[in-house]
Amino acid sequence: MIATARRAIFLDRDGTLNHDSGYVHRWEDWRWLPGVPDALARFKAAGWLLVVVSNQSGIARGLFGEREMQALHARINAQLHPLGAAVDAWYHCPHLPEISGPCACRKPAPGLLLRAVREWDIDPAASWMIGDRLRDVQAGRAAGCRPILLRTGWGEKEAAGLARQVGPPIPVLPDLAAACAYILGQKP
Repeated sequence: MIATARRAIFLDRDGTLNHDSGYVHRWEDWRWLPGVPDALARFKAAGWLLVVVSNQSGIARGLFGEREMQALHARINAQLHPLGAAVDAWYHCPHLPEISGPCACRKPAPGLLLRAVREWDIDPAASWMIGDRLRDVQAGRAAGCRPILLRTGWGEKEAAGLARQVGPPIPVLPDLAAACAYILGQKP
């Protein structure tokens, strides 16, 4: 039997899943954007892997450490688990070029996505990258995924920059619930 690659929903974190109040690393500061847990549950019910790929320069800046971030992600998944919506994998870039030097994982580079593709046997062409920044769109495209830009977080301001993007048109949608409806409405 030949195994087939899986399909995934790659998600930015701050501004896509939660309100981006700046360097969110404590549960007390986590605020879901409307409809996000339900959208994640719908994706999971439809058989998609959920993979969060996030720049976390607060680590390079010394504002928080890996342990704090991992504890937050565990708490998020604990809340999502009863809904059948737990994130399958969390990937982050802890770097900031002016502090830690260049890296291949900080979006818009596709390093986080490509690592997940290898580790989870994901078919990028059958997968989506959803975020609120142009760098999310660029990372998704560079990894071979179809991107969606949300108007949440930085998305309203970032949408103007899409006119300068080369390639097929990129859907710009109000929020993750709308992105979920759009993706689940696509023909396979």
